[in-house]
Amino acid sequence: MFLHGGLLHLLGNMLYLWIFGKSVEDSMGHVRFIFFYLLCGVIATFCHVFSNPDSRLPMVGASGAISGILGAYLLLHPRAKIRTLIPLGFFFRIIEIPAVLLLGFWIIIQVLYGTQRMATSATGGGVAWLAHVGGFVAGLLLISVFQRSKNKMAHTNY
Repeated sequence: MFLHGGLLHLLGNMLYLWIFGKSVEDSMGHVRFIFFYLLCGVIATFCHVFSNPDSRLPMVGASGAISGILGAYLLLHPRAKIRTLIPLGFFFRIIEIPAVLLLGFWIIIQVLYGTQRMATSATGGGVAWLAHVGGFVAGLLLISVFQRSKNKMAHTNY
């Protein structure tokens, strides 16, 4: 979780952490957030290992842990609007997309690529798709455990 495959890999993960992390951290506090993040990362790693038991390639990156943050964010703020850069040929447009649509689409892509990779017995390096899925599911399941009790009902206001 602390090594990355290059600067763009690191910057991509930090962008997701910057966009979604603060809201999730606010719901549980700094210390709980650290444990939540690490636990989501460990669960994501196990999901990858179980889906690729014969792999001899190292797994690097914080994507599994950050996927846990995305899962938690989805439950905490499903109607929040996420500013998203949309490429339109040579032009770009920024639009606001509800978190439930953006993150719903994102997890569907992770599941589709992950299951396709398993079905074709693909080998070699690349993206640990099922680590993303495992981290996301871990975030969905663990947010209620790590969220501060006084905030348990606050997410319904969003």
